[in-house]
Amino acid sequence: MNRLLIGTRRYSSWSLRGWLAVRVAKLNVLDQVIPLRGGGQTVEIHRISPNGMVPFLEHDGAQVWESLAICEYCAEFAPSLWPAERIARAHARSIAAEMHAGFCGVRQAFPMNLGRDRQPRPQLDEAAQKDIATIDRIWSETRERYGAGGGYLFGSELTVADIMFAPIVTRFRSYAIALSPRAQAYAEAILAHPFLREWYELAQAEPKEWLLDSYESLV
Repeated sequence: MNRLLIGTRRYSSWSLRGWLAVRVAKLNVLDQVIPLRGGGQTVEIHRISPNGMVPFLEHDGAQVWESLAICEYCAEFAPSLWPAERIARAHARSIAAEMHAGFCGVRQAFPMNLGRDRQPRPQLDEAAQKDIATIDRIWSETRERYGAGGGYLFGSELTVADIMFAPIVTRFRSYAIALSPRAQAYAEAILAHPFLREWYELAQAEPKEWLLDSYESLV
């Protein structure tokens, strides 16, 4: 079976990354959504995915888990997922890996919730503020250096770097994070992408029974 196992679209940032890569690569796979219970309690995922997490891709005999690995796999079918020029590609790989491995302050302060719309948190700790400033700088400097000809980090094509940062864009919208003009313009371009709009629409259509109090009650 060709399928992409993902969690609740409203909450699952890693699922969004895998799904975007699969869509850009035009892989013929079915989405299989498993509602998340939070806290690693979604036992159905553990029965299917090798690492017990989403996303998990099965495609033409290949099994791929971890979002960045799925992105790399998809780039074999859609080379545009990495910039063509060597130095730009090196930069894209570096910031994609940095996002994959870091920014715990933002992750902890702003859980992904696509049902939350521009509702700021009353206080932000130092770690979150530092991460916001670093991400703003990465977006702004990358756009200035490589983004000519389009609205994304490396121009007109959505790359793995954009995909890795896309859930952060949604978080910054959800929690009304103020950004520099260049970073804000980039965030708006990502949110306007047809695939992001489709993901939001699918998230809105999810059953109310899938809502988690731990996400929805966050002040």
